[in-house]
Amino acid sequence: MLGYLMRRLLLIIPTLLCILLVNFFIVQAAPGGPVEQAIAKLQGVAGGTIGAGHTETMNAGQSRASRGLDPKLIKEIEHQYGFDKPLHERLWLMLKNYAQLDFGNSFFRGAKVTDLILQKMPVSISLGLWATLITYLVSIPLGIRKAVKHGSHFDIWSSTAIIIGYAMPAFLFAMLLVVVFAGGTSLSWFPVRGLVSENFDQLSTLGKIADYLWHLVLPVTSLVIGGFATLTILTKNSFLNEVTRQYVVTARAKGLSERRVLYGHVFRNAMLLIVAGIPQAFISVFFAGSLMIEVIFSLDGLGRMSYEAAVSRDYPVVFGSLFIFTLFGLLIKLVGDICYTLVDPRIDFSARNA
Repeated sequence: MLGYLMRRLLLIIPTLLCILLVNFFIVQAAPGGPVEQAIAKLQGVAGGTIGAGHTETMNAGQSRASRGLDPKLIKEIEHQYGFDKPLHERLWLMLKNYAQLDFGNSFFRGAKVTDLILQKMPVSISLGLWATLITYLVSIPLGIRKAVKHGSHFDIWSSTAIIIGYAMPAFLFAMLLVVVFAGGTSLSWFPVRGLVSENFDQLSTLGKIADYLWHLVLPVTSLVIGGFATLTILTKNSFLNEVTRQYVVTARAKGLSERRVLYGHVFRNAMLLIVAGIPQAFISVFFAGSLMIEVIFSLDGLGRMSYEAAVSRDYPVVFGSLFIFTLFGLLIKLVGDICYTLVDPRIDFSARNA
């Protein structure tokens, strides 16, 4: 197991390198970079109109947007954003700095990328952790109950609710919650902006915890609705598949109680598939599902920051966020393998090729 973990950790390095290389060359080829945007602002051109049809890729300061400007000023702008160096030098400098976890400074936010990521990360981690935790705490018992009561009235009406939840996108459900419970109607039970209240620092310790959880109710509920449906059906089908195995028939023939058979034998094998999905579930919520939720509930997290950075071509923030997302995702997947062995010690990853 230790050898397998070491191989997986070593493979993280070339994986990160390949992803950064691919995205670096894609971004360099995209028009409307920070230099073009700065020039357009100086000329009074709206930054949003700079695109493939309006601005050519910057090459030695001779883009269409730069006509009429002092070449020295253009050189200063290129130097400010680091585009006065050849492509290979910019790539090598980026890789060398990233090896030291130095992601540089944001072009437009006036702060170090590391500080920005650390500032936004608590919001995204709060959403991801709470949504994943609640999803599993609800879905696993419900899926087991549906498997035990397969074909009953409980199974039928709960399946109806699950199908509705699966069909409704998280952002649409979020807007529905805002309309119903956050002042859109006569009810104004929950806040619709931020992760804490403005007077958060003045609250007691219990008051701070209650305020924090109070702000999380609507966004976390919105994230849970989709994953909850998928995981419940997966849990049910996994348990139904296991109860038909020969070892279950043998255990029942020995006179073991149904509870002992279910939780002493079936549970461990059925949970393998569920545990394997924990990293993917968390990554989906953390990276993909939280963007729209952060926008709807005015939460200043990593998803929203990364999207705004991509739109404005803030390359240091884009690559710094990408690096953190990729590294975090690879480590979470490795944690999933470790959870595998905790659920079923018979699994031996040391016999696998990395």
